[in-house]
Amino acid sequence: MSQPPTTPLRRLWRYATAHRGRIARATTWSILNKTFDIAPPILIGAAVDIVVRQEDSVLASFGVEDPRTQVVVLAVVTFAIWAFESLFEYLHRIEWRNLAQAMQHDLRIDAYSHMQGLEMKYFEDRSTGDLMAVLNDDVNQLERFLDNGANEILQVLTTVLLIGFIFFYLAPGIAWLAFLPIPLILWGSFLFQRTLEPRYAAVREQAAMVNSELSNNLGGIATIKSFTAEDHEVARISHESKAYQEANRRAIALSSAFSPLIRIVILVGFTATLVWGAFRAIDGGLAVGAYSVMVFLTQRLLWPLTRLGETFDLYQRAMASTNRILDVLDTTATIQDGEGDLESVDGSVRFDNVGFAYRKGYPVLHGISMEMEAGKTTAFVGATGSGKTTVIKLLLRFYDVDQGSIRLDGHDIRHLHLHSLRTAIGLVSQDVFLFHGTVAENIAYGRPTATPAEVRHAAEIAEAHEFIMSLPEGYQTIVGERGQKLSGGQRQRVSIARAVLIDPAILILDEATSSVDNETEAAIQRSLERISKDRTTLVIAHRLSTIRHADQIYVIDQGRIAESGAHDELVAIPGGIYKALWDVQTGEAVKH
Repeated sequence: MSQPPTTPLRRLWRYATAHRGRIARATTWSILNKTFDIAPPILIGAAVDIVVRQEDSVLASFGVEDPRTQVVVLAVVTFAIWAFESLFEYLHRIEWRNLAQAMQHDLRIDAYSHMQGLEMKYFEDRSTGDLMAVLNDDVNQLERFLDNGANEILQVLTTVLLIGFIFFYLAPGIAWLAFLPIPLILWGSFLFQRTLEPRYAAVREQAAMVNSELSNNLGGIATIKSFTAEDHEVARISHESKAYQEANRRAIALSSAFSPLIRIVILVGFTATLVWGAFRAIDGGLAVGAYSVMVFLTQRLLWPLTRLGETFDLYQRAMASTNRILDVLDTTATIQDGEGDLESVDGSVRFDNVGFAYRKGYPVLHGISMEMEAGKTTAFVGATGSGKTTVIKLLLRFYDVDQGSIRLDGHDIRHLHLHSLRTAIGLVSQDVFLFHGTVAENIAYGRPTATPAEVRHAAEIAEAHEFIMSLPEGYQTIVGERGQKLSGGQRQRVSIARAVLIDPAILILDEATSSVDNETEAAIQRSLERISKDRTTLVIAHRLSTIRHADQIYVIDQGRIAESGAHDELVAIPGGIYKALWDVQTGEAVKH
C-alpha cells in the first residue's frame, strides 16, 4: 500500500473524490460572491466621480453624458450588483453547508464501516471512547471548518487578487503601499499555522482521552457505585478534563495573539495608502473618485485578513481531526476476506496443527489437531486460560492462525468469504450483548426480516416466551442498553432465541449456563438439547454435567490437547485431568 500524502488537506482531497463537483461549485459561488461584494466601493467612487466631474466622468465615456442619467444608470447597476451578490451568497452558503453535511456523513459511515472490517486486535488495543471521539468529535470539527472556514479562505484570496488588479490599474505608484503588509501577514499566518498544528493535535488527543474515560466510567457505573468510588472518579475525570483545558489554553494563547499583531501591521498599510493617496489627489495626480475607491478598497483588502487567525484556528482543529479520521481509514485489516462461498454447510470442522499467539513469543495454542464431526456435539474443557475460547475465536476468524489450518467441510476458512463463514455459525456466549431496543428486535438481530411468528417460535424453543409475555410490553419491551433491564438468565435465553432464529449449521455455546441459577440452567439446558439435535454443536463448559452426553470431549491444557474421548472413556483414565475435574464437581474427591 502506498504511503498517503503527508498533509491532511491533501489526504482529505484524495478522499473527497465523490465530492469534487460540489467543491468546485461551492468554490465558484464563493469567488463570485466576493467579486460582486467588492463592487460597491467602486460604485461609490463612480458616484463621487459623477458629482465632481459630471460630463467628464468615467461613465460619460460610455456614452451616458447627462449627469442625472448617469446617476440613474449607476443606481440600476448598483441594484443588479447587490442582487447578484445576495444570490451568490445564498448559493455558496447552501453549497458549503450541504457539502459539510455530506462529507461528515460519508466520513463517519466510511470510518465506522472500515472499523467493523478490522480485526479484534484493533479494538482490544484502543478504547471505545477514543474510537467514539473519532466518529463524532473529529468528524464534527471538519464539518465546522467546511461550514465557514473554507469559504473564508477562498474569499480572502479572491479579495487580494481582485483588489490588487484594481489598485495597480488605478494607481500603480500607490498600490504597493496597500500591499506592503501582505507578505508579512502571509508569513505570519503560515508561521502561526506550523506552530499551532502540534498544539491542536494535542488538543484532539486529550479530547479523545476525556471521551474514553467518560465512556468507560458510564459503562461501569454499577461498579463505581458498589465501591462508593464516585468522588475518586470525579477527581480522576477532573484531572483529565483539566489536561484538556490546559491543552486548549496553550493553543488559544497562541491563536488569540494573531489578530492583534496582524491588525498593527495592517494599520501601517492602510495609513500609508490614506496619506500618500490624499497627497496625490491634492496635487491632481489622482482623480478624487479613484482615491475614494482606493480608500474603501484598502479597508476591504486588509481588514478581512484580521480574521485569518480565527480561520486558521478552525483549519488547524479540522486538520488535526482529519488526520485522526483518515488514519482509521488508512489502517489495513490483517484479516483479509476470502473469495469462496458455502452453498450448503454440513458442519464438519477440522483443526490441523494449529498454533496461535495473541502476542509474538507468547503462544496460546501449540500445534493442536482435532476434528468435530458434522451433526455431533463436541465439548472443550480445561482450566481458565488454557485456550478453549481461543479455539472459537479462530473458527470465527476473529483472528487468523499463525500456523496450520482450520477447515470447514474441507475448505480452509481463510479462503471463504467472512460473511459466508460467519452466517454458518451461531454463537451463544457467556457475555451476552443485547442492543438497546425491543426484545423482538434483539431476537431478530441476525434475521431482521423475520416475521413475529418466527420470532415467537424461536423464543418458545429457547424457553423465553413465557418470561417475555410477563414483561410490561411483551415482545415490544425495551431491554435497555446492554439488556440491563433483564436478568442474566433472561438475557441468556434471548441470546439463545437469537441463535435459533438464524438456524446455523454450527452452534457454539461458550459457557452459556455458567452465570445463571440452577432452575434457569435446567431450562436453558433443555432448550440447548433441542436445538443441538442433528446440528454440529461446539460447547465450552466448566460444569461437566452439562457436557457428559457430548459425542466427543477435548481436554485442553496449556494450549495442547491433553485428553480426548467420550465422557465414560475420560472418567475411566486413572489420574486423568478430566477424571480429576469430574471427581471435584461430583464430590468424589472429597469422599476420598
